Amino acid sequence: MKRFRLVALLALLGVGIGTFFMIQFYRVFLWDNTAFESPEHIVFIDRDDTIDSLLLQLRPYLKSTQNFKLAAQKKGYTSNLKSGKFRLIQGMGNNQIINTLRSDAQVVQVTFNNQERVENLAGRVATQLEADSLELLNAFCDSTFLIQKGFSKESAISYFLPNTYDFYWNVTPITFRNKMWQYYQSFWNETRQKQAQNIGLSPQEVSVLASIVQKETNQKEEYARVAGVYLNRLKRKMKLQADPTVIYALKKKRQDFELVIKRVLLKDLKVDSPYNTYKYYGLPPGPITMPDIRVIDAVLNAEQHTYLYFVVNPSKPGFHLFASTLREHNRNRFKYTQWLNRRKVFR
Repeated sequence: MKRFRLVALLALLGVGIGTFFMIQFYRVFLWDNTAFESPEHIVFIDRDDTIDSLLLQLRPYLKSTQNFKLAAQKKGYTSNLKSGKFRLIQGMGNNQIINTLRSDAQVVQVTFNNQERVENLAGRVATQLEADSLELLNAFCDSTFLIQKGFSKESAISYFLPNTYDFYWNVTPITFRNKMWQYYQSFWNETRQKQAQNIGLSPQEVSVLASIVQKETNQKEEYARVAGVYLNRLKRKMKLQADPTVIYALKKKRQDFELVIKRVLLKDLKVDSPYNTYKYYGLPPGPITMPDIRVIDAVLNAEQHTYLYFVVNPSKPGFHLFASTLREHNRNRFKYTQWLNRRKVFR
């Protein structure tokens, strides 16, 4: 009888111990350990994060950081953090959280457009990815890469096509750059390359001309017409005489790309820069902004006409008056100058 009681007591004790460890297991690994009220919480883990810095970041969003750390130790995660963007779902236990942080990185959408320089582009991309702007800039302007692909530092921005792209947040600058090159190659397919040949330009030259067109007008119905003007000038060996290139030259000379110039003056036309198309023939050495895809396509499908000149239309600001002769253009330009003077736009 005594032996039976002892066996029963030991069995009961074993059940109790087993129940205790089972509860502990569920509490550490499986029970809800999220403390945020929203349906999900986004976590960013940097390359130099440690388990301690991660715990500091997660503390407001976990019911128990101690249980999380214990589970992480048991699963061998504390010394094997992976950088990236991760999504935690309300109600997750530590086992699910760690599995998510270990292998379920989220894709981020990287968007950029209207960047004047590759330096601006690097800064814009850095706000959306883990890499900093200097790392990105070094990758974008790597001389070996540029030479291999037939670009210079001045033209480098033309292999980036403005759009929205999917990347992992911790993508390396080299991988990002190489992906951009792949997209560039896909864009410049056989059809577009043939269109460029038909207008006597290389893909890079198309991008340069498109950047000028984009700065000249924000009216999409004028893109192809303005492109036609500049193509006519190139064919006739005329200087492009594009005000936006002068503005870019002034900004570059002063190293102030925040400079606002609403009116180009005669003295500005004397600035000595390969970007000054009043002083030098042909296209500048690189784009003066990152041209939109639709503007590139407008250049490739430029309107065929006899126009050689254009100026802002005072009766319809934002649009332009086009002319085939210098005499006609001078009349249009006089109207525009008078309009600027009435509005007191002197710089």
